[in-house]
Amino acid sequence: MEEANRLSLQLRKGILPAVFIPSAAAVFLIVLSVVLFPAWAAPFFKHLNMWITQTFGWLYALSVVGFLLVALGIAFSRFGAIKLGADHETPRFSFASWVAMLFSAGMGIGLLFFSVAEPVMHYMAPPGDAVGHQALASQAMRVTFLHWGLHGWAVYAMIGLCLAYFGFRHNLPLTIRSALYPLIGDRIYGPIGHAVDVFAVLGTLFGVATSLGFGVNQVNAGLHYLFDIEVSVTIQVLLIGGITVLATASVVAGLDAGIKRLSELNLILALCLLVFVVVLGPTVLIFSSFTENLGNYLAVMVDRGLNVGAYDPDSSWVGDWTIFYWGWWISWSPFVGMFIARISRGRTMREFVLGVLFVPTLMCFFWLTAFGNTALYFIGSGAGDIVAMVSENMPVALFVMLEQLPLPGITSFLGIVLVITFFVTSSDSGSLVIDIITAGGSTKTPVWQRVFWAVAEGLVAATLLLAGGLGALQAATVATALPFTFVIILSIAGLLRGLSMEARKAKGADVAPDIIGGGVNMPWRLRLHSILAHPDSTQIRQFINDTARPALLDVMKEIQAHDNAAQAEMSGDGADLTILHEDEPEFRFAIVPISHKTPVFALSGANLEDGEGTGDKEDEKYFRAEVYLSDGGQDYDIYGYNREQIIHEVLNQYNRHLHYLSIAR
Repeated sequence: MEEANRLSLQLRKGILPAVFIPSAAAVFLIVLSVVLFPAWAAPFFKHLNMWITQTFGWLYALSVVGFLLVALGIAFSRFGAIKLGADHETPRFSFASWVAMLFSAGMGIGLLFFSVAEPVMHYMAPPGDAVGHQALASQAMRVTFLHWGLHGWAVYAMIGLCLAYFGFRHNLPLTIRSALYPLIGDRIYGPIGHAVDVFAVLGTLFGVATSLGFGVNQVNAGLHYLFDIEVSVTIQVLLIGGITVLATASVVAGLDAGIKRLSELNLILALCLLVFVVVLGPTVLIFSSFTENLGNYLAVMVDRGLNVGAYDPDSSWVGDWTIFYWGWWISWSPFVGMFIARISRGRTMREFVLGVLFVPTLMCFFWLTAFGNTALYFIGSGAGDIVAMVSENMPVALFVMLEQLPLPGITSFLGIVLVITFFVTSSDSGSLVIDIITAGGSTKTPVWQRVFWAVAEGLVAATLLLAGGLGALQAATVATALPFTFVIILSIAGLLRGLSMEARKAKGADVAPDIIGGGVNMPWRLRLHSILAHPDSTQIRQFINDTARPALLDVMKEIQAHDNAAQAEMSGDGADLTILHEDEPEFRFAIVPISHKTPVFALSGANLEDGEGTGDKEDEKYFRAEVYLSDGGQDYDIYGYNREQIIHEVLNQYNRHLHYLSIAR
């Protein structure tokens, strides 16, 4: 525990030097190497990408399939009902806001860049043996769906689930290291935990930098299309600088003031562009293709989900596309996983997994169909030379497709604005997450640290563009994903072990016999009176101070006198008892006043002459003395119990806790 205490002291300063310094040093060395040896950088990244895809492509493919199977297994198991937080917690954000932030942070720039470019590229250079326009178009969409489907979102779901479970349910730091707690215990606060978080920082940084590189290429292509501004690395670096300033301002503003509002703006602009394409494009074909694409995707999941090019003499296509995508998803996972964990507190594991897997996947699929199939439709009808223009300059694909529809100038400008806003949300969300990791999970960090990481992301993206363009960004993404793949596998092992402990705890509660006493032995008239009572705040406070707190103090004194293996302590002004067992989970029994709206049947018996019970006081509240355990609120009331009955209730819960410890050992 000494290392945990040292970590706490560092966190009060808002920075964890053991993670921040190595991460910053690694970024500095990489940027400096590229600047000092520009001629060496491009071939190095090319060979690095080739070596990793050929040597570890199988690992990426097996991993993403495994992540998907584990995620679905948890969602449909008994663990799906577990809350990501205390049992009584409710979600902080509405479902619509949750989806908007998740979609904007997770997909943004990449989806805009590839929604037209990727289907057209697969149409031009098919990965299979399809012949003819219809077959080529169908195959192109199948492969595109594979790269943007459930496999990728499963990576995000598993990292997010690990973080939210250990961070919110077990109150560990909201960093990747916490998922390893069931495996290595307090050593997560030492060098092993620091190394895991450094890998998470680098993966996030290069994953986001890759997206920023794609984004500025597309913005530059759009500006050239609209205003004939030169397409060059210099312009792209200037764009990175300008947009990084906006991202820095957003990340300083924080989650609610900056990122949430920008995410919701992104969703509105994206929906406007989507509706425009669907209504004025080949509407019937889009909906028909969407239905067929879904069916084809289910087939291609098995057919190509584990394809790593083992039987292909030229496996470059698999490396350039499928393996790159798996690496990209993995490198983004600490960023998006932590971000969606932060915004998902209070949701059940089932709701989290199914929401993260299926809602954004279906949204992505419809977007890909609307833009990709529209572009393929124009290619088939011979309208415009889309193939030639995209093959020459892939970032211009979106604008070439929009040119075939009415008002191309307006929609292209909207596309540029959308790329920029997605750029900002990706950068500020990534900076916020890196900031939290390098602060040991603390959200109270100095402003300069947030600014530092926002600037670092832009600097890395600009440097890699200068070093070798999109190829260098691609190679850096795949490379940083390799060590983090092993981190995810270990994190999932930690999560499964933690859930196993949770199951043992539930079993301990089920098999532990109740001690005679408690509310069941209360005289029935008194018990009925307690059930029907609707006390006010003063009455509940008096009950807690006069009856509940003395009862818990009696238990505390008895524990301290007779159980050398445990320490009991009272906290707060209310009734809150904690019993500590060294190196084992603590036991907590608290009685908390919780307000509720008075039901109609209770109001109906009130004094009507005083204006009560008429519906004029719908906001009238009553209070319950509810029991809280380590897992949170238990949703039952013990108001009306006497001191002896409360003690028996504490002993019943403590007996269940000891049974859990016995099973878990």
